[in-house]
Amino acid sequence: FKCLQIMAQKEVKEAFVSNLNGTSLGEVTFGSFLAPVCLIHRAFILVLYYQAKGTLPLPLPLISHLLLDFSLLVLPLVLSCTILSDVLLQVIVCLTFLSACVLCYICRTSFQSSALQPQKIVSNFLQCSVQFHQVPFVTLFRVFVNVKTAISILAVDFSVFPRRYAKTETYGTGVMDFGVGAFVFANALVSPEARRREVTGSKMSHITKQIQSVWPLLALGLGRLVSIKMTGYHEHVTEYGIHWNFFFTLAIVRVLASVLLVVLPAGQPWLFALLISGCHQFALETTELKTFLMHNRDRSKDFVHANKEGIFSIAGYVSIYLAGVQIGLYVMQQRHQVKDCLKMLFTLSLGSLLSYAALFACQTLMEPVSRRSANLPFVIWSVAQSLFFMSLLGLADMVILFSKGASACRFLPSSMSFLEKKKTDSPVSRSGVKVERLCLIQAVSRNQLVFFLLSNVMTGATNAVVDTLSCSSSFSVCVLLSYMLVNCLVIYVLHICEITVKFW
Repeated sequence: FKCLQIMAQKEVKEAFVSNLNGTSLGEVTFGSFLAPVCLIHRAFILVLYYQAKGTLPLPLPLISHLLLDFSLLVLPLVLSCTILSDVLLQVIVCLTFLSACVLCYICRTSFQSSALQPQKIVSNFLQCSVQFHQVPFVTLFRVFVNVKTAISILAVDFSVFPRRYAKTETYGTGVMDFGVGAFVFANALVSPEARRREVTGSKMSHITKQIQSVWPLLALGLGRLVSIKMTGYHEHVTEYGIHWNFFFTLAIVRVLASVLLVVLPAGQPWLFALLISGCHQFALETTELKTFLMHNRDRSKDFVHANKEGIFSIAGYVSIYLAGVQIGLYVMQQRHQVKDCLKMLFTLSLGSLLSYAALFACQTLMEPVSRRSANLPFVIWSVAQSLFFMSLLGLADMVILFSKGASACRFLPSSMSFLEKKKTDSPVSRSGVKVERLCLIQAVSRNQLVFFLLSNVMTGATNAVVDTLSCSSSFSVCVLLSYMLVNCLVIYVLHICEITVKFW
């Protein structure tokens, strides 16, 4: 009887995450504003504290900075996809208005203490030299994609999570659909090819190294497969198939993209991204592939039938990866002045706008977005939304950088810095290094794969302990916040101890 009860519960959970149609493009796009606004709020709180006390970090730095980052960067993301999902527009507008008021206060204080006119201050800001070892908004993009993914993979099992945010069955644009494409795009941004690392040795030896480097992903994929089959954990088969999962997709996409980038002419990966996704779409339109993917329910014939979504979506994800490498090649270029960074953000915004125009054309002339087949509209949407989110994070970083200059608070974590001529062992530099080391964003960035793996393990453990479908909204939020706090605490401790977990 207990086995029958477990099987019935598994079927109910599978049905709960199946046959969904997603939400509108506008809601997904507008939701991207929340993380940048929260990032600005975190910076402004540190600026105001610095203006009041004349020092950073905060008192009790280890716990206070973790709680600050968790409260301002993670808590709002959890609430936005649960109890605040229906009023997210109003929340973002209110937070944006509050940010504008604080920025005006900081600017007013700066203008009163300076003999320069506001126009001159802005002009000087645009001419300022900046320095950074990593492009800050690329790190922010990768971290927020990871954090949102961690929240969603558990939240989707609770009834408080809006069904329109979950992955779609055939066509549609769910928030989690974008998360899959954004995860691949984020990995491509910091790939060796995007960072212009030269191929050492022969091309074949380079390809062999890339194949060897993905063994952790293959091992994690096998581990996930075995654990799911042994525990009877519920799974949405039409996501990737019976034996396939996202770890396998990440590994194969990484290898295939590396092979293509070695063999094909350098510098124009976006052309091949368009070519591959275009050919994939052509096959969907002119052959029986679309019917096979969407309507063939025979999973027992062979391995291809059992895992058709995972196998045939590879073409779309490789295209997203190649597009991400192209963007990485552009954003990783050296830029020495604020105005150059603003030009880059304008270019990214323009690219996002043009991609959205292409998306509307594709949806009108061909078919809607489909994560299941990773069709051309899905590829374009993933790139367009990623560029838009990156642009917002870059703009937030510019606002934070301006507030640094206006307030003389020169050390805020995970943002660009002005080029300083002071000695590296100065009090300002030491304070800046200390604040950076206490940053949750840097903690997640340091061990992203560990954070993703930990989130998957914690998701399975939570589902084993909690009946997610029968939980009230308030209890569901408490569980999600506890789950994210554990994930963040573990990754934060690793960062404080300067431990970087490598699997190879």
